[in-house]
Amino acid sequence: MQIEAKPAVKFAAPIVDSLSVRVVVDSAYDRFVADAVHPEVRIEHVRHIPGHELSTFAGEWGLSLHLESAGAGSRAQYLLDFGFTPEVLIRNFGLLDLDPGRIDGLILSHGHRDHYGGLEGFVAHYRTQMPTAVTLYTGGESAFAEKWVRRRNAPPVSWGRLDRAAIEAARVTPVCCGAAQALAGPFTSGPIARTSFERILDSTLVAPAPAPDHFTEAERMGRLVPDQHPDEHATCYIVRGRGLVVISSCGHVGLINTIEAAMAVSGVDKLHAVLGGFHLGPAPMDYVEHTVAELKSLAPDVVVPMHCSGAKFIAAMQRAMPERLVTSNIGTRFTFGV
Repeated sequence: MQIEAKPAVKFAAPIVDSLSVRVVVDSAYDRFVADAVHPEVRIEHVRHIPGHELSTFAGEWGLSLHLESAGAGSRAQYLLDFGFTPEVLIRNFGLLDLDPGRIDGLILSHGHRDHYGGLEGFVAHYRTQMPTAVTLYTGGESAFAEKWVRRRNAPPVSWGRLDRAAIEAARVTPVCCGAAQALAGPFTSGPIARTSFERILDSTLVAPAPAPDHFTEAERMGRLVPDQHPDEHATCYIVRGRGLVVISSCGHVGLINTIEAAMAVSGVDKLHAVLGGFHLGPAPMDYVEHTVAELKSLAPDVVVPMHCSGAKFIAAMQRAMPERLVTSNIGTRFTFGV
């Protein structure tokens, strides 16, 4: 199945004065991470957690980011993605002393378990402390579809699915963003056109549409097709006087495609920063280097790889753009526009 690129429709994207991105869940926590200073971003690492000297952050394969922006005399907070398990998300969220009552919305980048896995448990744990109306912004209805994981020399196994009914029962309203959408500070990119050299790397499988059908589960497993990630979207900000900040939580459809989609819908071609997972861990070295070369041509001020970006991408960045590469860590807060 191929995803046809549709022309992006520009819209009036919101502008903020500042943006803080806090890493709530990622793969690892380094208590001895070195202090870092960068001219374009304030970097605050967490080594000691006041009041929690006998505890520490937990890491897992997954990603969750707390976003806080300020502009026009108001502030807004969103939680973007929810890690693999609720236990790790709830633990780190609590250790960071984040307030669920101040969350203005939830955003899911795409329907993979390492990004939605903690959502239902997080909502169950904090729902009474959250605002009365809570919205979950997704990139499309396929975010709720069952996904299957490839295995070497073995049949694929189900990776489960996000339970829409359970989310709604918890009084969280899903909104599928079929186009770019302005929130209270950020905007979502809408569908990401596939216009660059990038290709979908092998990841997960899905049952072909239309579904459900008359096939048995065993028959359907034999009919699985590669997931083209139609529900993946990026969360973005325009920081006044700095430019565009693009958060690619996983980047299955390509880091360059993602950035260019955000530029197209916002009308902003100055790339201030790109953060998140870039899904280059499994990519061959020549593909990684091609990506870094294309990224360099876009002239970002700051690049913060996380999650699935991979050691090869970091090594290539160190060779090509060392002054723009910034190291991440669980608990770290990155602030733009100060």
